[in-house]
Amino acid sequence: MDEMKIIIERNEDGFWGYAENEKAIVGGGDTVHECKQDVLDCIETLKELNADNKLEFLEKEYELVYEFDIVSLLSYYKGIFTNSALERITGINQKQIQHYASGHRNPREEQRLKIENALHTLGKELLSVEL
Repeated sequence: MDEMKIIIERNEDGFWGYAENEKAIVGGGDTVHECKQDVLDCIETLKELNADNKLEFLEKEYELVYEFDIVSLLSYYKGIFTNSALERITGINQKQIQHYASGHRNPREEQRLKIENALHTLGKELLSVEL
């Protein structure tokens, strides 16, 4: 199965999403959720095009993978993760996380990977929970 990477970025109007390798796949919205839905709507619209105009990629099996810039990710999960909680799972100081969330500073590659790995580890732990 192929992957279609959707890049989601925050801008002054809200959020913007676009496919990394398919110029026709775009979307936007006031929230990340609205942006993701707009991207899905765009894909559905493109699937309805006649055979001469249809993107070859959409004929195959694919999985959407979302890549966030750090400001968009922290903004999207703001109501779920406090800076304190992120500090506990990443080891990165809350003040530094706030700088990343506000866009005043960009994390170095090492810090970005700490955040990504901590979130993936948490996700795996949550998948193993049974109630």
